[in-house]
Amino acid sequence: MGASEENGALFPIFVLTIMALPLVPYTLVKILSAFSKKAMTIHCRCSVCSRSGKYRKSIFKRISNFSTCSNLTLMLLWIVMGVLIYYIKQTSHEVKVFEPFSILGLEPGASDSDIKKAYRRLSIQYHPDKNPDPEAHDYFVEYISKAYQALTDPVSRENFEKYGHPDGRQGLQMGIALPSFLLNIDGVSGGILLLGIVGVCILLPLVLAVIYLSRSAKYTGNYVMHQTLSAYYYFMKPSLAPSKVLDVFIKAAEFMEIPVRRSDGEPLQKLFVLVRSELNLDLKNIRQEQTKFWKQHPAFVKAELLIQAQLTRESEALTPALLRDFRRMLELSPRLLEELMKMALIPRTAQGHGWLRPAIGVVELSQNIIQAVPLSARKVAGGSSEGVAPFLQLPHFSEAMVKKIARKAAFQKVRMLQDLCDMTLENRVELLTQVAGLSHTESNDVEIVLEMMPSLTVDITCETEGEEGIQEGDIVIMRVWITLERGSGLVAALPHAPYYPFHKEENFWLLLADSVSNDVWVSQKVSFMDEAVAITAASKAIQELKEGSGASLKETNAAVREAVERVKSGSRLVMGKFQAPAEGIYNLTAFCLCDSWIGCDKKTNLKIKILKRSRAGTRTGPLSEEGAVTEDGIEEEEQEEEDEYDDYESEYSEDEEDGKDSKRNGVVPGAGAAAVGSDDE
Repeated sequence: MGASEENGALFPIFVLTIMALPLVPYTLVKILSAFSKKAMTIHCRCSVCSRSGKYRKSIFKRISNFSTCSNLTLMLLWIVMGVLIYYIKQTSHEVKVFEPFSILGLEPGASDSDIKKAYRRLSIQYHPDKNPDPEAHDYFVEYISKAYQALTDPVSRENFEKYGHPDGRQGLQMGIALPSFLLNIDGVSGGILLLGIVGVCILLPLVLAVIYLSRSAKYTGNYVMHQTLSAYYYFMKPSLAPSKVLDVFIKAAEFMEIPVRRSDGEPLQKLFVLVRSELNLDLKNIRQEQTKFWKQHPAFVKAELLIQAQLTRESEALTPALLRDFRRMLELSPRLLEELMKMALIPRTAQGHGWLRPAIGVVELSQNIIQAVPLSARKVAGGSSEGVAPFLQLPHFSEAMVKKIARKAAFQKVRMLQDLCDMTLENRVELLTQVAGLSHTESNDVEIVLEMMPSLTVDITCETEGEEGIQEGDIVIMRVWITLERGSGLVAALPHAPYYPFHKEENFWLLLADSVSNDVWVSQKVSFMDEAVAITAASKAIQELKEGSGASLKETNAAVREAVERVKSGSRLVMGKFQAPAEGIYNLTAFCLCDSWIGCDKKTNLKIKILKRSRAGTRTGPLSEEGAVTEDGIEEEEQEEEDEYDDYESEYSEDEEDGKDSKRNGVVPGAGAAAVGSDDE
């Protein structure tokens, strides 16, 4: 029984050890990752963003950010560990080795007379007849008497001097660190042990498996419902106008799950009046149009009105219940737009191309939602192909102010956002203060935002590996260097988005497309937030490219070092592959588009000459086996995998009408054909 009690006392130590093994390193990783996120906190510091409270470090916001499920679980486990440590400290006792000579206060090897003298001396001090203290009685019986007996009995003394124990050689004792009641297999304890084994080994894994399978059957890896993807795939059309993308976007199943309450009726009616001009209703038949609008599914009506509340900045008119639904929709919007983009870029044609026009609409909608700018602000007006939308993302700007600046600017014509950026600081300040009527503080806010806006440079080349010229059926390697610059000198930054209540990272999308045929040949997502990942990806891509071309080790290392330096200076490498089409000249456009800023996109014209197949031994291979190469992995993707097609965004809605001479079939004279890219603002 004593051994069982000793084993039971070790059970808390065993549990503490099992908990500490994974918990301590996981906690250290969490702490280090929290300190390493300082680059992610670079955000706009204008007064409008400050008043929005999105980046305010209040005590309540700190608690809210900390109170995640993983953090609370981590804290609970540490509390349990603390309780175990306290319990072990309180219940543990020092194991005392039985030393008869030490108990009697003698040196080892003392004579019998010395032992008797010591025993009599201690008896006077601890004997129950001399000392009524109960502790003295226990000490006399348990230690002094046993020590005297062990040293006066010849056999016991010989065993002690020889084996260190009065009873002679001791065998090895082993036990199990479990509570004593579980070691008694009889009766109720045996049932408890059996239930514990069944629960931990069978029921718990089964429950976790059921939860995982039920969730995976409902959601994709990006936490978007499969029902949403089906709806997006069904409603996506090649001729879908950018103004109609919102009608497809609100068909998400996540929005259908947001409850439509009876109390929402009157507030939604008031909101309808505020945003009616943005709903594309026929004013000639306004009554019929309104009736038709309200006959839609209530969830679709609510979703569209709440999105329009964001675009028109009318969220202040929402009730608390609608405001919660409004924030939920905005929180879901980025990943829903990403999946909507995938549905636009998924291979639809026989050549494995996606559709450009709906992709343009998706990115325009994303930009407008993040910046809270109406879609109608993109209409061409006043000689500007961008409309007034790029100006409305600046703090303190309104549509009337933009028209006033365009009409009364004495320095130079300011019809586009780039015109404002190209002005000297003195002229811009004078324009904003004297013509636009802004204060010096408000003018400074505009300067802060202009310094945060990205400026892109795209350098694109297309070539075949180890061959001169591009012939039909060749696998063409696309290599793109995208360089980002800001007036603030930053590379990684969060966009100015005071009306979007959540943190939003900038994402850029590269589209190599034919505007005339509405085909997207290659599409990739680019991020400037994580420099370490970009360095790894660029190094691997350049190394594989050089090794494939037969370059020496010295040349390969030099190229890798150059690529690393370019990444550190604010560039990102994007690699892609596509199969050369039929013989002809193709005027393509490389779009580099931002999902957060309006008017900061870049497009570069690219002319590719495809020669007739003349080389022996073609390297054709199906295009589906030569998917694009992502910067985050630099791996070849299979085209048939729908989830590998990234999103791409563009506000160049009119590009479908450009370049009618994009393709001229016929034999191209000359041997080699290099792809030439030229920037087009």
